[in-house]
Amino acid sequence: MTRTFVVGLDGASWRLLDPWIAAGDLPNLAALRAEHTWAETESCLPPVTFPNWKCYSAGKDPGGLGVFWFEHIDLEAERIDVAKGGDFKTAELWDYLSDDGQTPGVVNMPTMYPPRDIGGPVVAGGPDAVQGEYRSIDSGYAAPEGLEDELQELFDYRVHPDPLLSSNEERGAEVDAILDAMESRFEVALHLLEENELDFVHVTLFYLNVLQHFFWDDEPTKRAWELVDEHLGELAAMDDLNLVLMSDHGSGPTTTEFYINEWLAEHGYQAHERTVEDFFRPLGLTRENLLGVAKKAGVVDLLAKTVPESVQQLVPQSAGAKRARKLEAIDLANTRAVASGQGPIYLLPGTPESVRDQLIEDLRAVEDSEGKVFDGVYRGEEVYSGAYVDEGPEVVVDMRDGVHVNDGIGGGQIQTAPDRWAAENTRNGIFLASGPDFASVGEIEQISITDMAPTILAAHGVDIPTDMVGEVLPIHAEDPDVGERDPIDIGARGEGTSEEVADRLQQLGYME
Repeated sequence: MTRTFVVGLDGASWRLLDPWIAAGDLPNLAALRAEHTWAETESCLPPVTFPNWKCYSAGKDPGGLGVFWFEHIDLEAERIDVAKGGDFKTAELWDYLSDDGQTPGVVNMPTMYPPRDIGGPVVAGGPDAVQGEYRSIDSGYAAPEGLEDELQELFDYRVHPDPLLSSNEERGAEVDAILDAMESRFEVALHLLEENELDFVHVTLFYLNVLQHFFWDDEPTKRAWELVDEHLGELAAMDDLNLVLMSDHGSGPTTTEFYINEWLAEHGYQAHERTVEDFFRPLGLTRENLLGVAKKAGVVDLLAKTVPESVQQLVPQSAGAKRARKLEAIDLANTRAVASGQGPIYLLPGTPESVRDQLIEDLRAVEDSEGKVFDGVYRGEEVYSGAYVDEGPEVVVDMRDGVHVNDGIGGGQIQTAPDRWAAENTRNGIFLASGPDFASVGEIEQISITDMAPTILAAHGVDIPTDMVGEVLPIHAEDPDVGERDPIDIGARGEGTSEEVADRLQQLGYME
């Protein structure tokens, strides 16, 4: 059976790549697209890292995963927790490959920390494999035992680039560190493929999208894509290897920042209370400003170790109160709705259905100078399916391309110019399949991100789990002889540390 190598390109979009392909800057990617099968993809809502990497690997939308964004909002319990890898309640395509007697490997896949047994090597990656504020992790990120020592000895492996990029003004060492990290991801994945005789390997380039967020199509991002293209040429030249390229979502230039909780307050769906942010912000004291000063002084690690987390959290963020601090800024007794960033909106228990109907109608009417702010506004059950729909948001917005839906509370403005990111996530990513098990069809119609797992399983002759909502794409060289099978129960998962995950996401701009 042919081996498969999947390259996960975080935030990749044909919108970004087409001009470089046309100019001859990415010759290997151009050749792959010209000679094989490719498509634009549609991510699940919201189009973000958590949950879309799992939508790909599990073949399910968030209703089948139990994770709907980077945070869990439980208004009945009056708490907000940061989502972790162990919160995803699902088996993935590598579990089914392993159950079939094949050996998979996963490198740098978000949502895989702490690593678990999949019957092959696992190297957890960003953004969730962390050990403390702004610091990387030195152990506990790989399985089986001994793999970390091997990676350290052969590749001087780092889970996260250091220094970590946190501003679009940082174009030197921070960018070089990301390129070095990307290089090592390819080296490790190829090493594991050959030395462990893997049947399947997946590698994610998570920090590729960090570059896109901060620089969009500027020189640092282009350097990264030229590095990717070089490695794609090497992979495409390997015999008896299926090569699959995919992304968790797409990206595009950010044009505006829309503060969804400020909008909810302005329109009577949310009531606010004064917090420490209201006193610090007029002084220009924010976590972003302090981080910049600490990085220039070289004392980030020292401060992270010596300043208590409770004190760190008192310093406001430029975008307002986030995560659990949102609840401190909200008068829940007089509130109907609370939003996460980039899409999900939760209603207080007992809120009448008529209020949800009115909220949806009001959101659909929101406009600015470019037209409707949202491409769609939906009830949660309209876009999600599976066992965990009831744990999800009651309302979900689909951001117009270029709109960053920000959940910060306390800034006082509903819409502003872009804050930190030059590029925002979009729903339209990429997919490309080449190799002996795939036909050369050319461009096909848009596919769902949930179609990838069943399509890869079919290429490996593995029956498709009945709880996958994706379809097997008609792109195989021969009709796959596969049927259906019962899902695997992977059991309890490790928890990780939510505040440390949140700190890493905040520095990168994912949770401001």
